[in-house]
Amino acid sequence: MALLESAIGGIAVTVIETTLKAGGAVAGQIKGAYNETQAKQKALEAAQNYVQRYDQRHCQVKVMPGLMKEPLPLEDIYTAVKLLDDRSIQYFAAVDDLEATYRAKGRRSFGFSESPRQDGIQVANNEQYLMVLGGPGIGKSTFLRKIGLEALRKNGQIQRGCIPVLIELKELRDEAIDLKQKIAAEFATCGFPEAEAFAGASLAQGKLLVLLDGLDEVPTQNLNRVVEHIETFVDAHSNNAFVASCRIAAYRGSHGICFKCFTDVTLAEFDDEQIEQFIRRWFRSALDLESGTADKYWELLQKNENKATKELAQTPLLLTFLCLVYDRQQTLPTQRSALYGKALDILLSEWSAQKRLEQDPIYEGFHPDLEKVLLAQIAYNSFEQDQLFFLKDDITYRIGKFLEDTLNVSKHLDGASVLRAIERQQGVLVERATDIYSFSHLTLQEYLTAFHIKEEGLDTELIVCHLADERWREVFLLVTGLLGNKAIEFLTAIEVTARIYIETYPKLIALIQWANTSTVDSRGQYKPVVKRATAIAIYSAIYSASAMDIDIYSALDSASASASAIYSAIDTASASAIDSAIYSASASAITINIAIDIARASDTDIARASDIDIAIASAIDSASDIDIDSASASIFVAIFSNPKFAELPNQLEHMAQTMPDRDAPGSAWQNWADELETLWLDALDITQENLTFDRAEAEALQNYLYAIELLLRCKASAVRIPKQAWAELEDRLLTYPS
Repeated sequence: MALLESAIGGIAVTVIETTLKAGGAVAGQIKGAYNETQAKQKALEAAQNYVQRYDQRHCQVKVMPGLMKEPLPLEDIYTAVKLLDDRSIQYFAAVDDLEATYRAKGRRSFGFSESPRQDGIQVANNEQYLMVLGGPGIGKSTFLRKIGLEALRKNGQIQRGCIPVLIELKELRDEAIDLKQKIAAEFATCGFPEAEAFAGASLAQGKLLVLLDGLDEVPTQNLNRVVEHIETFVDAHSNNAFVASCRIAAYRGSHGICFKCFTDVTLAEFDDEQIEQFIRRWFRSALDLESGTADKYWELLQKNENKATKELAQTPLLLTFLCLVYDRQQTLPTQRSALYGKALDILLSEWSAQKRLEQDPIYEGFHPDLEKVLLAQIAYNSFEQDQLFFLKDDITYRIGKFLEDTLNVSKHLDGASVLRAIERQQGVLVERATDIYSFSHLTLQEYLTAFHIKEEGLDTELIVCHLADERWREVFLLVTGLLGNKAIEFLTAIEVTARIYIETYPKLIALIQWANTSTVDSRGQYKPVVKRATAIAIYSAIYSASAMDIDIYSALDSASASASAIYSAIDTASASAIDSAIYSASASAITINIAIDIARASDTDIARASDIDIAIASAIDSASDIDIDSASASIFVAIFSNPKFAELPNQLEHMAQTMPDRDAPGSAWQNWADELETLWLDALDITQENLTFDRAEAEALQNYLYAIELLLRCKASAVRIPKQAWAELEDRLLTYPS
């Protein structure tokens, strides 16, 4: 009703004006049938019917009926789209340049997010002829419907004083193609006076905004005729406005389409602002607002472990799917393999089936299941080569080899035709520059890589070759989910391989054994592996603060982060308190090193007073954090068995209060630093010599702890892990036999 009230004034005026201004034979048909009063009344009724029909047919969104219970009004969930102009597309970029650009961005997006973006509706209002391009599910049809909606409004953003007519081009299946008849049919169903005559009058007066949706969805055998007819129709009625949509692959492919008078724009993937806006529009019911559903969901997507899921949300179709999943479960499933598998199925088959599109004849011999196996092989081979972008000739060759090796495949299939069909109909493979391709999402490439590993039994090879490579992290998580009941064997193999990283380093073995012996008889109720991880995190934090070599510092800092992630994964509730305790230890280590630097600088003739002042200010600032509060003190007592930890808080407080004065000699600062360090070493029951690692040892420790942390994340991604088998495996984590 709100749409009717806001729209009827504008369209009614346009309809009435068109009716009364019709000339020639058209005027005779319209005016001859009705007097002026009747014509106005008929026009008003037709306008009312037209708005209602447009709302019912084009402004109710319902995708994936199996998940979506009822349609939602377009106006409620529409998120403002952003457009890239044709100049922003990197047609002639080289493969190496695309790889470098992607890695430099540091984000999970193959899109060119740095390109200038324009407001979609504003561009549509300014351009008389507009071609909207984009991949599958990017929101082309929704955008065209929104343009029509704004044209209907009395004070809408499309300020043309025109009547929007949306034509779904997939319906042009017959040899006889007549857009004027299609427009007249739209008017006739709404009771327009003398619909054919009115359509002619509207076109003659330039009163129409013709929305041609889905040029790529025209049946292949009819495409050339439809393109020629549209070009002729636009030329004949050039005083009207036209907006068309098409998938990029169909428009720019080897059999591409080109409308000379149209301005080409590309729908940009959703950025963070658009994703958040969509989520807030989706979860806007009274219950959702009261529960803060949108806030919770957006916060969840921001978490580091959900980066891959959030990448899918850049495509509106998949964001809709993710919102439907969250709406049902109020969380994101930890078994992401099922989630991503469903997203891939939506792109491969379900979306086209729902839109009732005629499949390319290629699929008579190349069904979606076979296509998934092919894509998985391409994904794995590319990922193995650290290759995110690949040449058309290369991918065509891979497809051809796959077809040769696959039984019962029609002989007429070839690599080029299959690539063209995949690109046009699903958009899983996307041309990023001339003859250079990538997967539409890194997430889908990772899922397909994991699928190939599971299908081909390559999980052992995955562990041996890539366990410490963070680039494969998401693949490990997905493989675990895909392995089902065999996941425990996969996790066990990870644990065995992780130990190999440290087995040639006696000092690291001693560290792991120390973590066990120093915590084994402590009073805390934490799990033994949590205690061991906390001990290692403290150890790494203290030493990383004193590491002079930047590579050693980086490795130990990462090791400390992995150790922290280990206890966080097992005991989330206690993680924050343990983090605070570790921070106290780290602050002490930083203060010790600053004090030593001050001591050295004070004994150097060329030292500047300003440098010492800055160092002392830093020492004072750090010293404020070295005393341990009661909560952190209880953590240390609970984790470690050494009774000296009970005395440590008071001792550290005393050290903070007895820091040397500004004018104290270097020896005073050195003695103070030595005393502070001794307190920690005595409590931890380690020596200064234990804190000396070389670069190889630091990197080996980093790899070992990362592998254990990954193992725990994989466990959370598994569908099923036998309870007893996991208990035995967990007891072995962060231990090394004597």
